[in-house]
Amino acid sequence: MPDGQVIGQRALNRATLARQMLLERSALPVTEVIERLAGLQAQTPHSWYLGLWNRVAGFQPEQAADLLPSREAVRIALMRSTIHLVTARDCRWLRPLVQVVIERGTLGAFGRDLAGLDRAEVAAVGRALVEERPLTPAALGARLAEHGRAAGWGERPAASLAQAIRMWVPLVQVPPRGVWGRSGPVAHTSAESWLGAPLAEDPPMEDLVLRYLAAFGPASVKDVQTWSGLTRLREVVERLRPRLVTFRAEDGRELFDLPDAPRPDPGVPAPVRFMYDFDNLFLSHADRTRVITPAYRRQVFPRNVQPCLLLVDGVTEGVWKIVRDRDAATLVVKPFRRLTRAEHAEVAEEGTRMLEFAEADAAFRDVRFIAHDRDETPWTAGTR
Repeated sequence: MPDGQVIGQRALNRATLARQMLLERSALPVTEVIERLAGLQAQTPHSWYLGLWNRVAGFQPEQAADLLPSREAVRIALMRSTIHLVTARDCRWLRPLVQVVIERGTLGAFGRDLAGLDRAEVAAVGRALVEERPLTPAALGARLAEHGRAAGWGERPAASLAQAIRMWVPLVQVPPRGVWGRSGPVAHTSAESWLGAPLAEDPPMEDLVLRYLAAFGPASVKDVQTWSGLTRLREVVERLRPRLVTFRAEDGRELFDLPDAPRPDPGVPAPVRFMYDFDNLFLSHADRTRVITPAYRRQVFPRNVQPCLLLVDGVTEGVWKIVRDRDAATLVVKPFRRLTRAEHAEVAEEGTRMLEFAEADAAFRDVRFIAHDRDETPWTAGTR
């Protein structure tokens, strides 16, 4: 394609789905899949496992679960200051690049409580505490507040002090938190201590943009900023322009891409996928119309509820949830429109397979459809 050629919505959709491994499951190792996705948003303990099941052929939970205690992957605040699952290798260079995002969000909410504190002093105390043994935010805040009273910090809210360490020290959530089939407190230690290596010094911002485009392109500068939480990336993209190809969206926006990235024919079929509640497919573009339909935007969900979305032909065509009653697990699907007979069958078949994965310990499993015009809420997170 020559530079500046118009690329349609369906072509954008298929390009993004191909890079997200949602057109066809991948046979790559799980660590390589995680890196190609530029990480998975993973603030919930387990729902992100479904994100890997959707993308990895024959995926079993232990393939990802074992990466956490072995320290090959970590859950840490990164893009948009949200918890992401990334490999240890990616953590070392991604975390410094988004430091400003984490600081901006934390200071906006807790800056008044932290005013006047010496950053280096507070960070050193907090780092020592979490490296002595992993601590929950509540325990860390309590110990910092106690130390602060003796050190002359004044009376500071414990929760705000804990947030200061999350801001100034890269903290990873340690297992068993996040391990499939297990549970544990939200306890943290420093990334450097957990990984046994320092973070990268001054990594190039260009690497972040290139990794984003490989996973989510073609995309605009605003799209990259939406995904990362960073601002003022136009000059970074401009430095990369000689290495990129450009397109025009149907509304005239300039889109950038890697020359050799996959851009399938728009007619390529897209299989049904049951997406987990915080899948980055839906959170990584300023303009989400490549996957989000007008029907989705007409839905009314309870405040602070992120629904699990159903993809049919590559776009959002419904919501779903799992209802567990003792030994029985029911997948409840509510389409946004009347599905064709073939679509209904494909949704039921893929839903049955998904239930076998997500609710493997259930003795009875069933898939139930709710009419698209029936009002039934709340649609809370659909996986454990």
